[in-house]
Amino acid sequence: MTRYVEIVCTGNICRSPIGEVVLRAKLAEAGIDDVVVTSSGTDGWHAGDPMDPRAAAALARRGYDGSAHRARQFRGSWRTERDLILAMDSGHLESLQRHPGTVPIQLYDATDVPDPYYGEDAGFDEVLDLIEKAAETWITHLRT
Repeated sequence: MTRYVEIVCTGNICRSPIGEVVLRAKLAEAGIDDVVVTSSGTDGWHAGDPMDPRAAAALARRGYDGSAHRARQFRGSWRTERDLILAMDSGHLESLQRHPGTVPIQLYDATDVPDPYYGEDAGFDEVLDLIEKAAETWITHLRT
């Protein structure tokens, strides 16, 4: 049975697409092929846009490919259609919990993943560090 994981940040051009690309790659490495990972934003102002070039560059430096990503907005119906929703920070978590549904919503990491958008390029590498580390926990969780 296929399971569906949605990763959510604000505009779906930085944190959540990094989380999507990393988790998808780590699932493939672990041989877990029954999980589909997608991402979206709580807001839709970037819908249809590619990933922030700084996010794509950070991924590329580590061998990941984020070139196919196009931003989209979270749909409330996904709260009943996904198996797990991962929020990048507590603000996203609160926003997502306003949608009716029973699908579990959790933070991607144990703490908020900071938004690198308004910072320097190095912030994207730091976010990638956090996301890669947290992805290992989700691999363990999704292996069962």
